[in-house]
Amino acid sequence: MTTQAQGRAAVGLPHQATVTPGEKTLSLKAFRGSGRTRAVLPGEIGVRPNPATLRQSVIVPTYNERDNVPTLLARLAAALPHDDTEIVFVDDSTDGTPEAIREAARDHPIAITVHHRDESTGGLGGAVVEGMRLARGEWIVVMDADLQHPPEIVPDLIAAGLRDGADLVVGSRYAGGGDTGGLADGYRKLVSRGSTLLVKTLFRNSLLAVSDPMSGLFAIRASSLDTAALRPLGYKILLELIVRNRPGRIVEVPYGFQARHAGESKSTAAEGVRFLKHVAGLRFGPARLRMLAFALIGLSGLLPNQAVLWALLHLTDVHYTAAAVAANVVAVGWNFALTDTLLYRNHRRRGPASRFARFFLMGNADLLLRIPLLAVLVSGLHLGVLVGNLLTLVASFVIRFLISDRLIYRAGKKP
Repeated sequence: MTTQAQGRAAVGLPHQATVTPGEKTLSLKAFRGSGRTRAVLPGEIGVRPNPATLRQSVIVPTYNERDNVPTLLARLAAALPHDDTEIVFVDDSTDGTPEAIREAARDHPIAITVHHRDESTGGLGGAVVEGMRLARGEWIVVMDADLQHPPEIVPDLIAAGLRDGADLVVGSRYAGGGDTGGLADGYRKLVSRGSTLLVKTLFRNSLLAVSDPMSGLFAIRASSLDTAALRPLGYKILLELIVRNRPGRIVEVPYGFQARHAGESKSTAAEGVRFLKHVAGLRFGPARLRMLAFALIGLSGLLPNQAVLWALLHLTDVHYTAAAVAANVVAVGWNFALTDTLLYRNHRRRGPASRFARFFLMGNADLLLRIPLLAVLVSGLHLGVLVGNLLTLVASFVIRFLISDRLIYRAGKKP
């Protein structure tokens, strides 16, 4: 049964039903002006009062935005036609935001759905994509809950799309007439400008018509949207939507970025790291990105390898081939720790003992090739042991990566 069919067949629960910690998801629907809400079973999306397609669905991802909900809903009600609109909240909160939405929905003139997630898969971007899947509007508008995106601009976004025959309308802080006055300080302005410059450099051809690819305010035609192609990570979904969905005509509507109404900013250093990882994945693709990360981990393993080899050569009487074997064992342990915890932590298909045994076997199996090659380089070509050892490590890199990626972890395939 599809998600929409589940929603239509859902069983109504009492008016007082609220989100509880033990439930995976819970949707609430406010019927226009009726003061009634209906909750549905976990995982279902809410009973819709009218099956017809609406003009617009407003998607609002929320994480601890309880104090912003009443003002946001009041301003949306004042700005939008009530019969032709729905508001879809996708919530990852821990502060009672879903209850605040339910309370505000009782007397709200626009149909409201809230979909609470216990696991914030994909971060804010993942919440937006879930909201897009639930939406039934001809236009899907995405905006934040903190009122830094003025709700009054939503009709302008849709009007611009209709007037210009656009597939995507971006609310831009950097187009003529827009401004970034709501950014809290110089640091955030620098980060905003820097991230914009970065992505416009990396995705120059895709972003020729977009001055603000980091915008969180935009409207897209539902007919040009393919959510199955999206792989959100973090809070910048617009860039992914442009790169992966490749909408046809893109236009911009300038707006003034406002100060946060209430609550605290969700922009953190951790989100910045996720953003950089996401951008790298979009630009280079997951396979090449994994290979680059594997190369960096392997490069870091040269340090313990060469250090142990140097120590054994200078502090003991061990033959250089035996010293190279011992150094390799240490480096393999180092590489496994980093590879397993950083690179493939979401793709573990076996237990830790099995993963280590396979990695250890693979990491030392190439000694059958490297030790004879090292002997040729040192004894035959008279290279230094450290230089020869380094060359054999470089030669074995690609084979190590392919074996790790395809046989040990099988990246991208989860159990």
